Amino acid sequence: MNALHYAVEAADLNAHLFRITLTIPQAAAEQTVSLPVWIPGSYMVREFAKHLQNLRAQQGRRQLACTQQDKCTWRISCRAGEPLVLSYEVYAFDNSVRTAWLDSQRGFFNGTSLCLRVHGQEQQPHHLQLHTVKSQPKWQAATGLAPVKVDKRGFGLYAAADYDELVDCPVELGAFWSGAFTACGIPHRFVVAGAMPSFDGDRLLADTQKICETEIRFWHGSGKTAGQKAPYKRYLFMLNAVHDGYGGLEHRNSTALICNRSDLPRQGGPRSSEGYTTLLGLISHEYFHTWNVKQLRPDAFTRYDYTQENYTPLLWFFEGFTSYFDDLLLRRAGLIDDATYLKLLNKAIQQVQQTPGRHVQTVAQASRDAWVKYYRQDENTLNATVSYYTKGSMVALCLDLSLRQTGHTLDAVMRGLYKRCKAGPMREQDLLDELQAQTGRNWQAEIKAWVHSTDELPAAKLLESQGVQIHVESSSFAERLGLRHNDSASGVQVKAVLRGSAAEAAGMAARDEWLGIEVGAKGQGGSWRVNKLSDVPELLGKERKFTALVSRDRQLLRLPFTVPQQSSVWRLEATPDRTAPWPAA
Repeated sequence: MNALHYAVEAADLNAHLFRITLTIPQAAAEQTVSLPVWIPGSYMVREFAKHLQNLRAQQGRRQLACTQQDKCTWRISCRAGEPLVLSYEVYAFDNSVRTAWLDSQRGFFNGTSLCLRVHGQEQQPHHLQLHTVKSQPKWQAATGLAPVKVDKRGFGLYAAADYDELVDCPVELGAFWSGAFTACGIPHRFVVAGAMPSFDGDRLLADTQKICETEIRFWHGSGKTAGQKAPYKRYLFMLNAVHDGYGGLEHRNSTALICNRSDLPRQGGPRSSEGYTTLLGLISHEYFHTWNVKQLRPDAFTRYDYTQENYTPLLWFFEGFTSYFDDLLLRRAGLIDDATYLKLLNKAIQQVQQTPGRHVQTVAQASRDAWVKYYRQDENTLNATVSYYTKGSMVALCLDLSLRQTGHTLDAVMRGLYKRCKAGPMREQDLLDELQAQTGRNWQAEIKAWVHSTDELPAAKLLESQGVQIHVESSSFAERLGLRHNDSASGVQVKAVLRGSAAEAAGMAARDEWLGIEVGAKGQGGSWRVNKLSDVPELLGKERKFTALVSRDRQLLRLPFTVPQQSSVWRLEATPDRTAPWPAA
C-alpha cells in the first residue's frame, strides 16, 4: 500500500494557521479519522481538535461530507480502495513544547496537533511533506524524521514507518541557529530559536556533547561500540529561547526544549550560572528519557491510545528516576562540582519536605493521578498530592544509596532492566526481580514503604552513610508561616496556604491580599503597611503575635497570627575526603 501523505504549509503567519492536506491512497468505505487528545510525555487531555477548522474531503472531483462523531473524530462515506484527500487548517499559537506555534518569527509543531490519525491504517508508512515558506526565504526546517528528498534548508519529503513515529518527531521552522557534534559516533544536531547575538553556541554544543557521551556510556558501557548499541542513528535537540519559560518533552530521537533566553551561555560571560545549570539539567533529563520511557516503557505505553488517558502507576520510576539521574550525570560529566550537585539535590529534598501532600498521597497514586492533579495544579495541590518527579527522585536516591551499602548500584539495575524489558513493557515486578537478581535479596519491603505508603524516606541516614554532612538551618519566614506568595507593589499576594500551618490556623486563604500588620495588643505596637513578606520579621521584632490586615473579595479582614518557633531546613555538604558524592560504577 502507498504511504499516507501529509503536506504541511505555513498558510498564514499572521493568522497563525497551518494548512494540511492529507492524501489517503486507499480509503475505507466508511473512513474514520481523528486528532489525538493528548501528547505522550505530557499527561493531560488537551483537546487538540479545538484548533482544527475547515475540514473538507474530496474523492476525485466529488466533495464529500465529513460527519463529526465526537469531539475529535470524523467519518467520511466514500468509495473504498480509492484515494481520499482531506484538507484542513490548524490554529497554532501555543508557544510550548506540547502543541504548535506559528508567527512571522518561528514555526513549530508536534504531529499530534496537526496530523489526523487514519483509523485502520496506523501501521502503514506515513510521509510528511514540508513546504517552503515563500515569505520567509531564510527559514529552515529541522525534524527527527528520516529525509527522503529534502533541500539544503530542510524542506521536502520525510518518511515515518507508522503513525506513532510520525507524531513522535516534532518539526522546527525558522531562521534558527544550528550546530552539530558527534557523541560516541552518533551525529547530533542542536537548533536554537530566539537566541541573542551574544549566544555562545560552541559552549552549548561542547557541554551537550559531554552529557550525551556520559549517558550513552551509562546505558551501553564505555567500549568503542557503545554508540552502535544506542536506540537511534541520529539525534536532534530543538530549543526555543524565550523571555520567560521552561520545559521539555522527550521524543524517540529528538527533544523539544524551552528556556529563558537569559539562561543561554554568553560569549565572554561567566563559566557557570544557576540558569545555565538548570538548562543543562533539562537537556540531561530529556536525553535520559530516550532510554527511560521511550525504550524502557510501562505497559500502558506499549501502544498509545490517543483518544483518552493512558494510566500508569509508574511515573515515579520513569519521571522520578530520570530526575535523579539528570543532575547526577551532570556531575559525572564534569559540568558541575560536588557543591553544586549537593545544592541541586538539597533543593529536591526540600521540595518534598515542604509538601504536606506527601502525608496524603503515595507517589504511586500521584503517578496515576497525573492526568487530573499534577497537570491541573491549584492552590490545594501542595496539600493534597506529591510530585512523582521530586519524590520519585528521592526514592531513586534512597534505593541507590541502599544498594551501594551492599556493593551494588542503581546504575547496574537500570542497565539490567533495559536488557530485561526493552523488548516488552516494564512492570514494577520487573524492578523487584532485577533487584533480587543483582543483590540476592528481596526488596519488596523497601518499595512498599517508599512507593506505596506515605512514610518518610530514610534519606538523611543514607546520605550520611555516603559521607554527606547534613546541616540543619533556619527556614525562611514564609516557610515558618506555611505560605506560598508573590510580593507586589500593592501587597503580598497569597498563592497557597499549607495544611497544618500557622497561616491556616489564622484563617488566611489563597488569593488573599496581605496589606499590613498590627503589632502588639490592640495594635499598640503600631500598624504597618506590608509590601514584602520579608519586611514582617523586622516590624515584629521580638513579638510573636500580630494581626494581619487582609483584603479578600474587597472585604477587609483582621486575622490573628502566632509565629511558630523556628523551623529547620537541610543544607548538604560533602566531607573533605570524598572526591564525589557517589561516582559512577
